[in-house]
Parts: sequence; structure tokens; C-alpha cells
Amino acid sequence: MGMMDWFKRGVGEMMVARPDDAKSQVVWKHPDSTIPMKSQLTVEADERAVFFRNGKVVATLEPGRHTLDSANLPFLSNLVDSFTGGNVFIAEVFFVNVRETTGVKFGGRVGHVEDPKSGIPVEAMVHGQFSFKVTNPEALIIGLVGMGRAESHSVRSWMKEQVLKVIRDRIGELLVKNRWPLLDVTSGAYTEEIEKDVLAGVGEHVKGYGILIARLGNFVIDIDEEDASNLKRLYTDAAYLKTVGGVQSYQQFAAGKALMGAGEGMAKGGGDGEGGGAGGLMGGAGLGVGFGLAQMLVRDPRGGETLAPATAGVVCGSCQSSVPPGKFCNSCGKELAAPKAEAPVAGAFCTSCGAAMGPDAHFCGTCGTKRS
Repeated sequence: MGMMDWFKRGVGEMMVARPDDAKSQVVWKHPDSTIPMKSQLTVEADERAVFFRNGKVVATLEPGRHTLDSANLPFLSNLVDSFTGGNVFIAEVFFVNVRETTGVKFGGRVGHVEDPKSGIPVEAMVHGQFSFKVTNPEALIIGLVGMGRAESHSVRSWMKEQVLKVIRDRIGELLVKNRWPLLDVTSGAYTEEIEKDVLAGVGEHVKGYGILIARLGNFVIDIDEEDASNLKRLYTDAAYLKTVGGVQSYQQFAAGKALMGAGEGMAKGGGDGEGGGAGGLMGGAGLGVGFGLAQMLVRDPRGGETLAPATAGVVCGSCQSSVPPGKFCNSCGKELAAPKAEAPVAGAFCTSCGAAMGPDAHFCGTCGTKRS
């Protein structure tokens, strides 16, 4: 309806209210900013009407039926269009739901998260639902309308972005701080703790926009099926090695796995085509490099779970395997030829048992034999 039509039909005939098909929207903007005086504005019990002009909130009307007249609503006198002789005022009117909106679905990538138990980075995802409530309609209008998000779907989309942002930040932080194995997290063992922390974080993030994230629901953190299978196998292998006195920690074993994987990658040359297959970078030597590095992982004597280089291995004269120093090869079982040392230098070995001896040692610390 145009301005001339209003004057022809008389003022006081226009009804300003949210239509039924827009009741579910968080924010609904009245389509016409030019409104005649004495129009009837209806605000439902679960909403507020916010008058907005020139980037500022002018007033907010509570539930009820209001006659838009400057006589009983003085703030309208500041919105009057002088061209019409005071019969029309100009303002954007937003209707904002203040009830709790439930069942808002969200989901997306968390990104690469390092599993504290193995040290392996894994691609993680999250999905679920949340509910929210507008606690300050004025702040919502100023904050989001100023960002060009006046439409309801834009408000929901923005809130989903905020929830995901906080989840990405908090999950990585919680895993590192609490050292939760990632497979325990994906099983739901820590869902309650994560939900509580995420709610607190996202609450701080959105409260400036007049929004409360009330609760999370069906909150699931997941990882790729292949990654989950690899982690399970890694946990099993590492647990076995610990029982037989092999690798000292999950972190060291995982690092060894990663290095062996790197060796395999070098052997393959990074894929098909030039440099791939048997003719790839370093050929078959790449895998040997990976194994050699993996064998050099030991517990740092200063404590903790860091890595330090171990004593260099020896090559078995029978099977040509690189094995730890000793009297017998742990690969084929045949006796190792003890290296001869003419002087007490670093890297010398005992002629009796083959154990490594320091540069100033006169007797073997393993079997007690005097250095020859």
C-alpha cells in the first residue's frame, strides 16, 4: 500500500504484526518502514517489537496491542516524517522471538586433533543440536543487523558458526590438558565434561549479542572409520610391547610407527608417476631409514615421554639385519661378530659380550670383562 492510498483511506487502518507464517523466525522485519500514525501494532507474549532507525534502537515494545500515536508513545515524535504533516513516521520495526528455540542442528570439521595417547594427529568431526534464547532483543538487533544479518536464517547460521568455533578451540585444549585418549572421547566417555566446557565457552562468545545458548543435545565427536581402526591397532600393539619390555611408552611406539610410515613413503616416492614405485626416492632404502630411526627411540633419561637417540645398532654378518648390540642377533639368532676396538674410544664394544662401552671404561659394565 502506497502513502497516497493511506491518505485516501484514512489513518488508523494499518495493522502491524508478525504474520502466522513467520512465527517461528528468530527475527522478522516488517517489510515497510513507512507507517501511518494510529496504526495498530500487536506484540505476542513470546516476542518483542524493536524500533530501529539510523543505526540505533529507538524503543522496544512489550507484549500487547499498541496504538502507534505520539500522544501515548512519545518516542514516535522523533520518528515523524515532516513531509506528511505528522501523519506518518519512519522506522524499521523488528519482531524478535524471546522463547527458547530448540533442535537447531549443527555439524562440521573440528580439524586435525592430536591423540594424546599415541601422539598421532587424527581428523575429527562433531555434530549435534543446541537450543538458544534471545535475552536482549536490542543487543541482537544492534549486533546482527549491523553485520547485515537481519534475516532469521542468517542469525541461525551465525550462531552455528559460533558453536563450531568454540568446539574446535575447546576440544583440542581439553584433550591436551586432560590427556584423554581420542577413542575414549569418541565413545562418549567425556561427553558431559565437553558439553559443559563448550557451553561455558560459547556463552561468553555470544552473550554480547543478547543470546543465550541454553543446552547442547545429541552431541557427538567422531573420527574417520579408518583412523579409528588405526588407533585401535596402535593401542593394541603398544600395549603388547609394554608387557614384553619393548617400547617404553605409547608416544615412543607411535613415533616409531610414524617414522616407519615415512620410510615407506620415501620408498614409494610419494605416489604414482615419476619417482613412484620401485624407482622412487631412495628406492627400497627409504623403508630401511624408517625402521632404523624407529629403532633409535628410547626414553629420555631426564624424565618424561620425550625422544632421544639410542646407541647405534650393528649389522649381523649372517642375515645383514640392523640389530641392537649383543652376543647374538635378535633377528636370526646367530652369534654376532664383536667389533674390535684398539683403543678406548667412543662407540667401542666389549669383546666378550658385545655390549657398548664408554670411551673411559676399562671394564665392561655388562659382563665385567676387562677391555683388551
